[in-house]
Amino acid sequence: MTVLDGARERWVRTGGVELCVAELGDPHQPTVVLVHGYPDSKEVWSEVAARLADRFHVVLYDVRGHGRSTAPSPLRGGFTLEKLTDDFLAVVDAVSPGRPVHLVGHDWGSVQSWEFVTVKRTEGRIASFTSMSGPSLDHFGHWINRRLRRPTPRRVGQLLGQGTKSWYVYLLHTPVLPELAWRGPLGKHWPGILRRVEKVPGGDYPTPSLPSDAAHGAWLYRDNVRPRLRRPRDDAYAHAPVQLITPLGDAFLSERLYDELELWAPRLTRRALPAKHWVPRTRPDRLADWITEFVTAVDGGRPEAAASGKYAERFGGQLVLVTGAGNGIGRATAFAFAEAGARVVAVDRDAEAAARTAELSRLIGAPAAWAETVDVSDEQAMEKLADKVAAEYGVVDVLVNNAGIGISGSFFDTTPEDWKKVLDVNLWGVIHGCRLFGRQMAERGQGGHIVNTASAAAFQPSRALPAYSTSKAAVLMLSECLRAELAGQEIGVTAVCPGLVNTNITSTAHFAGVDADEEKRRQRRTARLYGLRNYPPEKVADAVLEAVVRNRAMVPVTPEARGAHLLSRFAPGALRRLARVKPPL
Repeated sequence: MTVLDGARERWVRTGGVELCVAELGDPHQPTVVLVHGYPDSKEVWSEVAARLADRFHVVLYDVRGHGRSTAPSPLRGGFTLEKLTDDFLAVVDAVSPGRPVHLVGHDWGSVQSWEFVTVKRTEGRIASFTSMSGPSLDHFGHWINRRLRRPTPRRVGQLLGQGTKSWYVYLLHTPVLPELAWRGPLGKHWPGILRRVEKVPGGDYPTPSLPSDAAHGAWLYRDNVRPRLRRPRDDAYAHAPVQLITPLGDAFLSERLYDELELWAPRLTRRALPAKHWVPRTRPDRLADWITEFVTAVDGGRPEAAASGKYAERFGGQLVLVTGAGNGIGRATAFAFAEAGARVVAVDRDAEAAARTAELSRLIGAPAAWAETVDVSDEQAMEKLADKVAAEYGVVDVLVNNAGIGISGSFFDTTPEDWKKVLDVNLWGVIHGCRLFGRQMAERGQGGHIVNTASAAAFQPSRALPAYSTSKAAVLMLSECLRAELAGQEIGVTAVCPGLVNTNITSTAHFAGVDADEEKRRQRRTARLYGLRNYPPEKVADAVLEAVVRNRAMVPVTPEARGAHLLSRFAPGALRRLARVKPPL
């Protein structure tokens, strides 16, 4: 049984073909039409459709010649964008007469949907359009022409890059061979290729009609690509709000194709996913959330509702959990993700501070933010937190293990209790977070990112910081090992190594081997020194987001951290000599 087995079916006759149309959800709710790509059938949307059906009237149809829809005769000339537009209008007239629909397209479903949303005869029938992995052929044609007219090295590189990614388009224009391949070995092995290369889970997709779908669908390319690229329309402006979702790992389309899209779609919202091409199968939860958010915003008259921060395209709608979020680097990091439109879980052992961070995150731009109180060194408490977050908010997309404590003092002044406390928080807190939330990411199979806050002390020895430096060096090595283990599951791991940052960790640090009065004096003196340095935690937060975007393994943040890292690689002896200097406290 497939997810679509419970759908209501109807047949729509148009242009000499019969289209198989499936409907889910309440017909009185806003209608969302999902258009599939090549070489797919409507079942590629089954997981997304099931998630949307609780809120919307969801309509899927097999494009002519695909799935259970009939093919035109003859095939040549039967798949032009004009005829596909006729099909779309026939479907929406049948399922949503008198009301505009919200259009969603993937791959060739997106290519033809760009035609729908830019031609005059569909104006008023489309309320919004969500595009993924499929550009307008008209926009693509103009993109190519601009680069040919002014061939700078960068533009030539972009042309060559996309030309390489488009290798399959050339093959599909060859006569007979694509049909033979799809009806023969390629059609047989295609499901396995998708599982291995794209990490597409099994189930009701692909359907048994794949060989004939792919053979018929070759005419989508033959009937449209060369004519439109040679003579792209000059009036291909979107007459509805557009949401662009860009899979960053798409093997077939360059991100650069969309650089000038605002020229053609003035009401544009951009999203990005660290995923490959077949996102309807690999990221159904994320797509359903973004489609719901966009459709709801448009229906409410707010198509610009998405976050507009620097990294909004990358992190909008993602779920980010930050430990130690009550102040300092943790709070600044939570705010930075909130400004980028992420949903934030602020975790701290100080309930009031966590609640304040969550409250401010919502004001800054987070569509949702929650506060959770936990001691990261408590294994059972962390297990309960992980279960609660997964059940109530979802699987975390970005985990920031930031909680930490400071300790200073000679090795012989540092008691076993001191060692246990610093390792429990600084190391075991990171281990608990990685083990529990990282496992959820891995089991979901949709990638993610883990950020562990280490320190420049991880590679900079000091006679005054044996326990602290040891804990942070362990975090750095743990991050490197975990990065290697999770690389094949598209989960990045980053160790962030700040230097002297103006946070309250100095005023709460423990100084071993001294009485309470002397400890308070040293705390005040250290806080003043860090205050004079005045490196703000917001800069560390920016480095965290940049590290996730670029999937960096290790990031030394401050100038002194970068300098110490260079010395550790090229002049370790100098660092060892500096480690002997007694700090002025």
